[in-house]
Amino acid sequence: MGFAQASAVAPVGDGRYEGSIAPGWDIAGNANGGYLLAIAARAMAAEVQRPDPVTVTAHYLAPGRPGPVTADVAVARRGRTFATATATVADAERPVLSVLGTFGDLSARPGGPERVDDGPPPLPPVEDCAPMRPPPGPEDLAGGAPTFASNVDMRLHPDDAGFTRGAPTGTARMRGWFRLPEGEPLDPFSLLVAVDAFPPTVFNADLPVAWTPTVELTAHVRARPVPGWLACAFTTRYVTGGFLEEDGVVWDADGRLVAQSRQLALLPRGPG
Repeated sequence: MGFAQASAVAPVGDGRYEGSIAPGWDIAGNANGGYLLAIAARAMAAEVQRPDPVTVTAHYLAPGRPGPVTADVAVARRGRTFATATATVADAERPVLSVLGTFGDLSARPGGPERVDDGPPPLPPVEDCAPMRPPPGPEDLAGGAPTFASNVDMRLHPDDAGFTRGAPTGTARMRGWFRLPEGEPLDPFSLLVAVDAFPPTVFNADLPVAWTPTVELTAHVRARPVPGWLACAFTTRYVTGGFLEEDGVVWDADGRLVAQSRQLALLPRGPG
């Protein structure tokens, strides 16, 4: 199932929207956090009648499992340029996500002074990067349902792929290419997925870590991406007190900065 269909919502009245967490957009049974955020953001954009998420902050309350969900949206303010709203996404049993976001029309933003002190990460050609595919398991071998890595196209910088061979680089960094498969066009909502798609940076930090559940994720969408691959880079500087931060930047095929992110994640100890 393509991203647009998997993240679609429909209004049912009084600020409520219905959708579904689609099978195959999960990692180890839990829906990807950026994908969950995209469901909420689509409902919020529809309610405030602004096409693009500009800044959204999500707090993750419980794992998202495949099945029907509702998004209850409350408009905080509608201005001439931007509108702000909150949303709670819930399944049949409990809330799973709480979001605050501001929305606008990125195509209508006027030009102005620019200063960019950075650029896209230096990446080898796509064909020289490592495809990120789900590891084969019993379900895969039996022809079972795909997981998140099967529904997006990611290629990891070979210098950052050591953890996949049991040889982490020692630097908490992930760089690579991202796009939606089957030629599905990118939009601002897909950027919310891109900023949370790559393996955790700490997997390369040579620490005893098995997983890093997200507590909070903030994404800033700076522009609508042009067609083509996105160049992405994620770094972590501080692992302390049982938490880590992960900062991300995303550039489109024209070399424009289109999204930034920061997330706070827990750092449970892994085996050993």
